[in-house]
Amino acid sequence: MTEAQDFADMTLEELRIALAPDIAASAIFDGWNETALEAAAEMAGADIDIAKLAFKGGAMQMIEAWIASVDQAMEAEWPKEKLAELKIRERIRTLVAFRLEAVADIDEAVRRALSVMAMPQNAPRALQLGWNTADIMWRLAGDTATDYNHYTKRAILAGIYSATLAYFVNDDSEGKAKTYEFLDRRIDGVMRFEKFKHQLTSRDVELPSLTRFLGRLRYPSR
Repeated sequence: MTEAQDFADMTLEELRIALAPDIAASAIFDGWNETALEAAAEMAGADIDIAKLAFKGGAMQMIEAWIASVDQAMEAEWPKEKLAELKIRERIRTLVAFRLEAVADIDEAVRRALSVMAMPQNAPRALQLGWNTADIMWRLAGDTATDYNHYTKRAILAGIYSATLAYFVNDDSEGKAKTYEFLDRRIDGVMRFEKFKHQLTSRDVELPSLTRFLGRLRYPSR
């Protein structure tokens, strides 16, 4: 069976995930657009017309598929059982570092993706994508919280990850060393916050308004 036939047998969702890394590579030069999509389909040996059908949602759909492909690669490389050998701080750092390493050679594609996601019409979906990625990372790290901690942890990690990516695309240090220093400082801050939060909750402090707000991030109104 040829590679092209393999693509022909895929669902549109499977095709999106399969083509996403090549689209990201093309987006370095062409941006997240049809030109990058056509180049990726041709490079991979997929039918261009079917590829266009799969990505009829445009740039955000391409970026969404690319993020999903990194999510899947992260889950494959760092399953719960493997991460369980590390302390919680190192679990989170390892997962974020994996994502940075996955895009280490495509800085410009990341920069362009962040610009697309920052557009007003795309911001709600970008927020949801960040939440989903943070949720996957926490689940892999073994988090089982079901109270408001479930929401705060994901909101905070989504913020750390997005801030680290923004730092990453402008970091010209050797091996992105400054980015990893930035990440470590952010994680240290979270660890301190977790201790402070534990002190608050031990005093039976209720945060209903915060819980409702963070709940909207997970289940946004349509």
